[in-house]
Amino acid sequence: MKVSKVKLFDAAEYLKDEEDIVYYLNEAMGTGNTSIIMSAFGDVARARSMIDVAKKAGLTKQGAYKALSGEGYPSFDTISKVAAALGLQLKIESQSKA
Repeated sequence: MKVSKVKLFDAAEYLKDEEDIVYYLNEAMGTGNTSIIMSAFGDVARARSMIDVAKKAGLTKQGAYKALSGEGYPSFDTISKVAAALGLQLKIESQSKA
């Protein structure tokens, strides 16, 4: 039996424009799952260049990868800085609007 190679899916390869990025992050936020949310931020940061995002957010590359891995526990300050580095703003809405 021949084993074929399967390429792993990488969401960062498909996040090409602002509309896709905002939709992707909003869907992640809608899950309420911190691991999924941080992983989505990591996908977006990789799509935009993790090194650039880390610099703009005042983080090391390793620190950014860890915080946005889905397994890290970044502070709200870190999340806020990463969002700003991505050119995004965090926003609160009433659940009745969502």
